[in-house]
Amino acid sequence: MGATTRAGSWPATACGCALVLAVTLTGCGGSGSGGSDDSRGSGDSSASASGPGPGPNSPTPQVPSPVRLCTDLISYWAEQDLAGSRWAGLDWEQKGLSNQQYEIYDDIVHAARAERRRHGTPAAKALINRLAERRCAAANGATHSSENWRPPT
Repeated sequence: MGATTRAGSWPATACGCALVLAVTLTGCGGSGSGGSDDSRGSGDSSASASGPGPGPNSPTPQVPSPVRLCTDLISYWAEQDLAGSRWAGLDWEQKGLSNQQYEIYDDIVHAARAERRRHGTPAAKALINRLAERRCAAANGATHSSENWRPPT
């Protein structure tokens, strides 16, 4: 009887899972899906069940400029180096830097280490951010010096 009960309960469980899946997928249709309002039930719970997401009039997320990407990458990796992070030893490709960005990064790390010896870690981090912004802006993102670099899409 145990085998019959297990075999007998499996289709019911599978049908229940299929029903839950079908109901979930049916609730994913947007307002332009052509479904009637009656199929959603009262209160339009499908909107709240699907979670937050961009609406039809939501602005497209802004892609950072090459200068901002350069500044963020160099600042991040220079601070990791200053902190002695285990990831600081990665090479320029593993860090996602172009050749020119790596040159800027290397200069900034040397300057930050000297600044830390003279004035402490907070001053060194501030110097990293200032120099990264200045050098990346001057080099327009420093992105066109690597054969393998591709602009963000």
